[in-house]
Amino acid sequence: MISTHLRSGAAKTLQDIHVGVDVWGRGSHGGGGFGSYRAIEHIDPASLGLSVALFGPGWTWETIQDKKDFSWGMWWEAERRLWVGPTEKVTVPPMTKRHEEEPDCLHGLFRPFCDFFATLPPPDPVLLPFCTSFSPGVGFAWFVNGTVVMPRTDHGWTDIDKQGALGNMLWPKPHLRWEDREGTTEPVPDASSTLYFDDAWLGGNSLQVVFNVKGSDAEDAFFRCVWLPIQSLSVTPLVEYTAHVIFKIVPTADPPVDIDIGLSIKCPGPKLDPSAISVAEDLTGGWTRQTLTFALPENPRVTPVTAGLVVGFATEDPSKEVQFSILLGQLAVYPAPPPPSPHLSLASPRILWADFQRRVEDHSRSGVLTWEVAASFPPISLPSTAPAVDSPTPLWSVDSSDHAFPSYAYFNIYAGAALGGPTRATFIGTTGLDGRANRFYVDWEVLPDAVKRLKDLRFFVQGVTDRGEVTEWGQSAFVDTF
Repeated sequence: MISTHLRSGAAKTLQDIHVGVDVWGRGSHGGGGFGSYRAIEHIDPASLGLSVALFGPGWTWETIQDKKDFSWGMWWEAERRLWVGPTEKVTVPPMTKRHEEEPDCLHGLFRPFCDFFATLPPPDPVLLPFCTSFSPGVGFAWFVNGTVVMPRTDHGWTDIDKQGALGNMLWPKPHLRWEDREGTTEPVPDASSTLYFDDAWLGGNSLQVVFNVKGSDAEDAFFRCVWLPIQSLSVTPLVEYTAHVIFKIVPTADPPVDIDIGLSIKCPGPKLDPSAISVAEDLTGGWTRQTLTFALPENPRVTPVTAGLVVGFATEDPSKEVQFSILLGQLAVYPAPPPPSPHLSLASPRILWADFQRRVEDHSRSGVLTWEVAASFPPISLPSTAPAVDSPTPLWSVDSSDHAFPSYAYFNIYAGAALGGPTRATFIGTTGLDGRANRFYVDWEVLPDAVKRLKDLRFFVQGVTDRGEVTEWGQSAFVDTF
């Protein structure tokens, strides 16, 4: 008999037993591939309550990569079907017996892998700030603050380090509901979400949401609002959080649509503080940032909250069908910083210094770029009257909380002439590929010709924080190399 207890005393459960499923179908019940769900139906909590160990999930790539018409989009479609479900019927392999004595086993229609596993929110932003630019870790261009710094290429790029959440309430299918239209019997507008690689706020893509609205003769149809949930989150009651979303409204053709968007945090339990109203800020490239601060009241039964958008739209003739779309560039939720105070200095992230070590063994101009980060505080402001000698209040009080020292998600690297400045430098890459935080290998052979021709070459290091903020050039660093 096998004991159900570990030596440490922790009890085992059925979920501690992992049953292997080969996506290639070699000896697996169901035939593998899009038939893998048949094996999982015998394993999941509705059946035995065991865990699943998938082998060979690269099946979607490896079975089509050598096809003549292969493209990344073709693989992405197959990958999406296997994991999160199709938009059309999926063809599954026939159910065959592995031996003559095997009994008949009937299964229903195709089910994606996500059907068998619970969707859980990310860690509490108090423990780990939540920030996503909706990237699948691939792209064809590179954007920084809405500006393209690396033009589109046909072959594109791949970097797993840049992967982010696609919005577990938004992708692959948004689930809209009417906002403040109780009692209406009108169907909720249909919506779809797709990766959009031609425009972005940060990284290589944004997430496009297309709304299809049927015509209406209702009295209140001149202006209608829908709730667009994006991401579920777990938050701690009584803790203040800051949330921001960056989006762009795509201009519509005929008929024109007036669109109004606001960021909102919703929870099924107690109402949020009514002061939690988003504030809009216009950004470059037609992008807009909405920011709000919120906190949940003390209630241990509160379920995870949802961050999303309230989208209002109006047309001259609401009886006509309309279509409009928005691009989502970023969503971030993190602990709210302390309010500004003359008695408390808040830190700003900065890159302290940068260094470049050339590879001297082969007289190459290639080398390693390194740097260090720091937190900077504004200079002390002396009071107009000198405090008492025995006053216990310090003249300079600095924020020493956990969020005071900056944490960077990655860094953008540029190269240019020393006299040209960073705004005229050429983007040459980002960190993340080699898994090291403050390090970038400069390969001279792959640098643009315009950079190679420079005699007084200067490298600029620009940080992107874990809250999605790009370090200003005045808080960045550079190093010269000759």
